[in-house]
Amino acid sequence: MWRWWAYWPAWSGYAAAAFSLLYGGLGLYWWAGGDGFPFAPIDEDHASASILEGSRVEVVAPVIAAVGLLGAVVALAMTRRARPGHLSTGLVVFGWAMAGGLILVIPDYTLIALLAFAPLLLVFAFTGVPGDQAGVGDILYWHRTNLIIIFVGGLLWAAATLAYRRRVRAACAHCGRRHGADDGLSRQALLRWGRWAVVVACLAPLPYEVTRVAWALGFPLGITPDFLRMMQDTPGMLAAGLGCAVASAAGGVLTHGLVGRWGEVYPRWIWFRAGKRVPPALAVVPASIVSVTIIPAGLMFLWTPELRGTWAIYLPSLFWIAWGVGLGVATVAYHLRRRGVCRRCGLGHVGDDRPDVLRLAQPSGDRERDSAGVGARDGSQGNLH
Repeated sequence: MWRWWAYWPAWSGYAAAAFSLLYGGLGLYWWAGGDGFPFAPIDEDHASASILEGSRVEVVAPVIAAVGLLGAVVALAMTRRARPGHLSTGLVVFGWAMAGGLILVIPDYTLIALLAFAPLLLVFAFTGVPGDQAGVGDILYWHRTNLIIIFVGGLLWAAATLAYRRRVRAACAHCGRRHGADDGLSRQALLRWGRWAVVVACLAPLPYEVTRVAWALGFPLGITPDFLRMMQDTPGMLAAGLGCAVASAAGGVLTHGLVGRWGEVYPRWIWFRAGKRVPPALAVVPASIVSVTIIPAGLMFLWTPELRGTWAIYLPSLFWIAWGVGLGVATVAYHLRRRGVCRRCGLGHVGDDRPDVLRLAQPSGDRERDSAGVGARDGSQGNLH
């Protein structure tokens, strides 16, 4: 079922072109007076917090049309065969600008909220949404759903640009390595970078966690008593904040796995998997998703001036930017340490799959019994330590 994903370097450019062409056409439609402009002024209950929210259609729609149609041309140009070494800087700059804008700048907190409350939304789809809202449609309305589609388009642009750059550099489209080129930072250097990034990723959300726990306990930390009473009188409001704080703290614990041994080899307390390697994707995929969705949620507060008078709401959320960047750096460092030999090009090193690393998770008695046998079975393994 997932075989199609293995060919992402081949189809991502066409997918980015299709996305851009679709939004370019919609931009023309909205400019001509069509309905459904997703950034039009709307009532407060159904407005998003996007930087484009409340825009005038006659100003933004032609820009969407122009950028979308130009993007379709650029994305198709990236799919054409190019001689190695003839990298078009313009295509790369445009591609990364599209990816950054669509992933980080235009969206708001919708994506991280969707991740945090996905289990509840699944339940609400069958039971209905408590309170005055009629259903899930009142939560994922068009202004918000459009931001999710834009985010996915940004991911397509990032994949297309990365595939184009690797192809022109005569690198492996899947791992980015080149024959005869340096493999990059050493495992030790990547581990150092990862540790510093983990420190940032764990410290950045602390102000958010402290304030939300304090509110749940009845302390108006950083807010007025009236504001706290309003939240207490709103069903589920304080519980949602507390739940997010607890989830954030739990995520901080899991983040340590990006630099800890238990993030590479299952520890003994996971008895049914103890001593076996942790699949890198088990850490890379969720950490990557959180890192790229938490950044736009933090950036959103830079252009939300009405929240700046309440520091406990405004300031902790700004630290989400550092949280996302730190988590992203730690995830990349973890991936580079764990990626091993590429199945496509055969480049790379055995890395964490080597037996002497996996044995670190075994009980000490087992390691002592195996120590002599390892050297006898393969005298070259001693060079891997």
